[in-house]
Amino acid sequence: MAEAQTAIRMDIDALRGLVDHIRNNTTDTADAALIVPTTQYFCDERAARERELLRRVPLVVAHVSEVPEPGSFVTRDLLGLPLLIVGQRGGGVKVFRNMCRHRGGKVELEEKGKRPIFMCQYHGWSYAAADGGELKVVPYEETSGGIDKGCNSLIELPSEVRHGLVWTLLSEGEMPSIADFLGEEVDAQIQPWELDDSVVYMEHVMEMPINWKLVMDGAIDSLHAQFLHNKPGGVGARSVNHAMVFRDYGRHGKMIMARRRLKKIVDAGDEPEANSSYMASVMMLYPNSIFVEAPDHVELWSVWPHPTDAAQCTVRIRFMVRSGIMTPEIEDRINRSWEILRFAATEEDFPMEETIQRNAEAWPGGTYTYARNEKSAQHLHRQLFKDLDGGVSGPGTLIMR
Repeated sequence: MAEAQTAIRMDIDALRGLVDHIRNNTTDTADAALIVPTTQYFCDERAARERELLRRVPLVVAHVSEVPEPGSFVTRDLLGLPLLIVGQRGGGVKVFRNMCRHRGGKVELEEKGKRPIFMCQYHGWSYAAADGGELKVVPYEETSGGIDKGCNSLIELPSEVRHGLVWTLLSEGEMPSIADFLGEEVDAQIQPWELDDSVVYMEHVMEMPINWKLVMDGAIDSLHAQFLHNKPGGVGARSVNHAMVFRDYGRHGKMIMARRRLKKIVDAGDEPEANSSYMASVMMLYPNSIFVEAPDHVELWSVWPHPTDAAQCTVRIRFMVRSGIMTPEIEDRINRSWEILRFAATEEDFPMEETIQRNAEAWPGGTYTYARNEKSAQHLHRQLFKDLDGGVSGPGTLIMR
């Protein structure tokens, strides 16, 4: 049996930084506070610009274990774009528009499955599932006036598989290599998780009446756990508020927080050994993915803006586990982890974020403050500010104080 631990890269400097923060009641800080207009959480024009940005960068849309064989597929509707993600003959995965080239109907209506052929139920045009989406059958072709099958395959979107994740560009532009998009440091931190040898053990999808950025904020916030998650045995009982190290990787970022067991050692005047179990880390992959490292699994959050409504989003949470370590004991541990997360997210985080959303809508001329000691929560907003506003403050943009 393989070692039932996910390989978490030990960051000695981060551990030292957390020890110093606990001793001195400090934390990593940003160079300025951010003042964010409340309109950024409900303005339709702003939301449309954010969706257009998301369409121009690589996004995680699936895991290879979901399409393990030729012709196996999953469908997704993301940012208003129906996708068909299909395992290919000879290996690999392709991402297509789930759209018939004839009159635009979806060629697959099921959420997942396996087929040799995708047939549009409107007029029967049929496409090879595992052979690049080639158009194979056009009923009544002899009286159609001539259909060039070679020019009417399913429309393929740029995609790449890296670290077992299927990345795609939700437009027909040129996609950068995922290694370049991640950068050397982030790429090296994902590699030990062995996601290419993992399976999606569980998946939960939730439609929320919340702007997508508020969900991202809650997932990478370093100050709220002991207030919002203060139930015995909950998230707040495991982490230390305020003591946080933040790694800035350009567009991406990583929050590293101290666990309670580390604080006990430091408060006792002892020096902790180099052990990753003393730290909890959350990696944000810009713009809408969150990875949470755990000893026996990796948690992936994908937060999708609603295609038309700025005040709604879809949250997809996957628990990915290496296939070689799966035992009843591991399954029990992961199920308990999900119950802790489920309670924290659905009973505490999301209800709080709904109140923030409603108050933003009720205060259209107002602002929210992301203080200097909220560096991790600032990061997404700073990157969107650069990409959407050119880093220039003006009406409706961030203000730095």
